[in-house]
Amino acid sequence: MIGRLSGILLEKNPPQLLVDCNGVGYEVGVPMSTFYNLPGLGEKVVLLTHLAIREDAHVLFGFGSAEERNTFKELIKISGVGARTALSILSGMSVSDLAQAVTLQEAGRLTKVPGIGKKTAERLLLELKGKLGADLGAVGGAVRHDATSDILNALLALGYSDKEATLALKQVPADASVSDGIKHALKALSKA
Repeated sequence: MIGRLSGILLEKNPPQLLVDCNGVGYEVGVPMSTFYNLPGLGEKVVLLTHLAIREDAHVLFGFGSAEERNTFKELIKISGVGARTALSILSGMSVSDLAQAVTLQEAGRLTKVPGIGKKTAERLLLELKGKLGADLGAVGGAVRHDATSDILNALLALGYSDKEATLALKQVPADASVSDGIKHALKALSKA
């Protein structure tokens, strides 16, 4: 119904915004990833939106990219995942991190998001499989898939954040074994 808003940003109260569109102020809920990339107050803002109609309210959600909005729509299709939970997931991890967690079937990364327990994380992984992100295993077959997952889990176990571990993983050669991959990743992290 309302697919896009373009107007002047009047208020920023995380995760809520107030956007003036030709004299009409729209309250919009946004994930933190969108919130951090907003212009200053009084400046023009363009948001892709999703209107959620509930029994007690009509709630408008805004996104900085089509990728975020599409992921939000996929999340709210899942039984037991409402709009607020989907917003929390997108605030806690980027779309690419979520896609990687789905591809590698890593529930542990999802449980770090506030409000997501182990069972919900497992259901999310099951429901989103094949719908979100490219299959990382396709790069080098099933062996690479297992090595990537093991290297990532090792880095997370060593205390690195998802973002740091994912960036380090990109520095690992495609044909590296798990132990060599961990060594390469740790070298990359030590230089950062």
